[in-house]
Order: sequence, then structure tokens, then C-alpha cells
Amino acid sequence: MLNLKKEEREKGTAVALGYFDGIHIGHRAVLRKALDSAKEKDLIPVVMLFDIHPRKLVSDTVPPMLMSEEQKRDTLIEMGFKVVDFNFRKSVNLTYEEFSEKVLLDALGAKFVSCGYDYRYGKGGKGNAETLKETLSEKGVEVSTVPAVKLRGEVVSSTKIRGLISDGEIRKANEMLGKEFSYHIVVEKGDGIGHEIGTPTINQYFPEDFIVPKYGVYASKVKAHGKIYPSVTNIGVRPTVGGTSLRSETCIFDFSENLYGEKVEVFLLEYLREEKKFSSIDELKKAIENDIQNARKIYSEF
Repeated sequence: MLNLKKEEREKGTAVALGYFDGIHIGHRAVLRKALDSAKEKDLIPVVMLFDIHPRKLVSDTVPPMLMSEEQKRDTLIEMGFKVVDFNFRKSVNLTYEEFSEKVLLDALGAKFVSCGYDYRYGKGGKGNAETLKETLSEKGVEVSTVPAVKLRGEVVSSTKIRGLISDGEIRKANEMLGKEFSYHIVVEKGDGIGHEIGTPTINQYFPEDFIVPKYGVYASKVKAHGKIYPSVTNIGVRPTVGGTSLRSETCIFDFSENLYGEKVEVFLLEYLREEKKFSSIDELKKAIENDIQNARKIYSEF
């Protein structure tokens, strides 16, 4: 069921349970519990990655992703976790008792489990933090439930963060994420207008299931060829030049290398202004020059 070696199961694992979309500061509290326990008890810290969003099999509405599966996997590995792939399609009908027995105990060799206060699991979502303790404590497995994490009185959640990103409240979203919101997407060729007006850009198109930030201009930074560069990013349809397709266009400062066909990570730092249709290209150029100045100033503060 899970790609964990026999010797790893026998050694025992500290499992962090959750979908962890965005890996925000609330998620990190759950993840830290497993990492700390693994270090203390000489266990292997483990996280499961799902082959499909759980809601896709039980609901027509699936929230847009805050990070790609690749980003999530890389982040968890960097934190020190052994990432195992979980086939949710084949396991969706497991009762919460069966999930504890077949997945946590048999397949993962769990000795410690951490989860959030609102964690649900098992067929119909009937399992929760309390049933997890009931079914595992009698097997000698310690279960740690992490309470809600709040930031200035607000409960941190992926839903809240999605709302902030959609509203352009990127600084608040980043505080709840505990890092800058970013997307790691292939650079595609555009129509060359940015180059023509003296501000060449990289063009990226958001995946269908990914969160789209509020249309407008952002102070940003880019990781390219192993280095970080300040930048300014426009998200929208480019009405001044008659654009219709949604894209992210980023002008990277002090950078002239070719990035076509490469996956490049763009981090949004602060929302500068709404996307606007200007009356002329000259007016657009002046606005971009002002955006660049503002973006440089904001980048210098980070």
C-alpha cells in the first residue's frame, strides 16, 4: 500500500497526518511534533502524499492548490521527512479503524502520530483526533493533537490563506504561510512586447487547479539558476496591449539569461496596484518604471 521498506517499518515511524496544502504555520506545528518525536525516540519521520485531493472523490468542488505537489514534496524532504505515496483512490472506503490498522500500524509501523485539532479521516470522514487516540493508544502508539494556530487572533487555515491571496493581501497570506507564496512553473515564450518597450519579461501560465492571485502588479523575487533576483510581476490579461489570456509576467532586475522552457520559481512579496488599461504604450512604460522603483524599494526591506 505504501512505499516503505520493511526495515523502516520495523524501526518505527513518527507520522504527521494531513493534506498540508501550502504547508502554512499551522501545518508546520503538526509537522514539527513528528520531527521532534522522531529525533527523541529514534524514529523515521514520515508524511504521506496523496495521489488525488481527497475532496475530488467525495465532492464536485475542490479548492485551488496553494502549492504544486512537486513543491510540497521538495519542502517536506528539505524539512527531513521520508515522503511516502498514498493511493487515496484505493483507500477511500477504509473505515477509520481500518485506516489505523492497515495504514498506520501495518504499512507504516507508526509509533507516534501527530495531527491537527480538526483532522478527519476514514470512510465518510467519521474518524477524528479523538478516535485516532482511542484506536492507537491501546496499541501503544502516542498521538499528539495540535490545537488551532492563531495569528493576531485569527485561526490560520488554507481556506483563509486562499482568500487573502485572491484579495491581493499577499503580506498577510505570507505571514500565515510562514514564507513567501510562490509558484514554480515553466517559462513560455510570450509575444515580445515587454522586450520591445525595454522591460523584457518571463511568461508563465497557472495550472488549472492552482490558486490565481488577484490581478495586478506585485513586488516579487525570482529564483533562477540557483540565485535570487528582485523583480516585478504582473498577473492578469494585459488589457493595454489587447491581451485576453491570463498569465504571470515577471520582469527580473539585473538578469539577462534565457529561461525559456525552464521551471522558475516566482515569490510574491507585496501587492502594488491593480491591473489597468492605459491609454498608450508610453503611459504603460511610465507605470512600469514606477512599479520597478517601488518593487526595488520593497525588495530591499526583506
